[in-house]
Amino acid sequence: MTDVTAAPVASPGSTATARLLAEAARAVDAPDLVLAVSRHGVRTVHTGGSAEPGPVPRELTAYELGSASKPYAGLLLARLVAQGRVRYEDRAADLLAPGFPVHPAVRRITLRHLLTHTSGLPGLPADFYPQAVPRWSTDPYGGYPADRVVRAFLRARPRHRPGTRWRYSNFAVSVLGHTLAAATGTPWEVLLHQQVLSPLGLAATRVRPGPEGTDAAGHRRDGTPVPALDTGGFTAAGAVRATPLDLLTFLEAHLDGPEPLDPTLNAALTDVCRPLLRRGLRHAHTHTLTWFHHPSPYGPVLFHAGATLGQQAFLGFRPDTGLAVAATATRRVHRADTFVATAYSLLTETP
Repeated sequence: MTDVTAAPVASPGSTATARLLAEAARAVDAPDLVLAVSRHGVRTVHTGGSAEPGPVPRELTAYELGSASKPYAGLLLARLVAQGRVRYEDRAADLLAPGFPVHPAVRRITLRHLLTHTSGLPGLPADFYPQAVPRWSTDPYGGYPADRVVRAFLRARPRHRPGTRWRYSNFAVSVLGHTLAAATGTPWEVLLHQQVLSPLGLAATRVRPGPEGTDAAGHRRDGTPVPALDTGGFTAAGAVRATPLDLLTFLEAHLDGPEPLDPTLNAALTDVCRPLLRRGLRHAHTHTLTWFHHPSPYGPVLFHAGATLGQQAFLGFRPDTGLAVAATATRRVHRADTFVATAYSLLTETP
């Protein structure tokens, strides 16, 4: 069953966009699917999937973002920097546990290193796996709380000097969240709401499950449902839940949307879009503080994807043309999955 919803203010191109989204949706098999596009603020949303719609419309249902939560963490850090409350060059250990003896490499890790995956930390702590493997398909993170993440960081022995290599790390971004909470004396969830969610009007975005019936249910590849995600101590790296309409609002803020009242938010939105580092073979890949940054025929695209035990999300935008794409699906990612490729093509190949 499929339905198409367009924003109240439509453009001549919105019908063509609706057809484009309907065609793209045919490439993705999931119980629930949302493909949402904003062109200079005019929205077109396609909802569908193999399951019957629930009591809440799919575009108003909150989906788990997984690693697509990281741009929210990045915008929070950038705003705190713009406010002068922290600096990108601040050393995480000094803010998190002043005076605590740590490995020299850990002592050199800055907030920028943590966010940009250049800290030298592994993807997850070494002692994470023994407790996670027995429940890998149901609850791998819930048994590893915040204090354990912090302890793992303080006793870490990075393999590489901070700033010398790029290695994607949920561990590092989680440490960033705990460090910012310690530096400001404010719990991460409260800090994110105060500095990012509330100022941008993201009332349907949160880091915990909402009231019954308002959150999407994830599914394994065979279609069986999975429990809601519990990120344990890794909140900053993957706990955000949001409706597709809120996702578009978040992306539109990066595309010269309505002027925020606070200039520090404007500064932060600019900062997170600025190319910052290069990695990979011949340094072919560009990154900002929070976004993957690729070329396209229509100008650079900035994007981030994420997956949980049974859901997927994709966020991306094209600054030169005012295009934003948000996509969600409720099926676990697998090797032959087409979800990310489909959403990415909407961002990179659409005029």
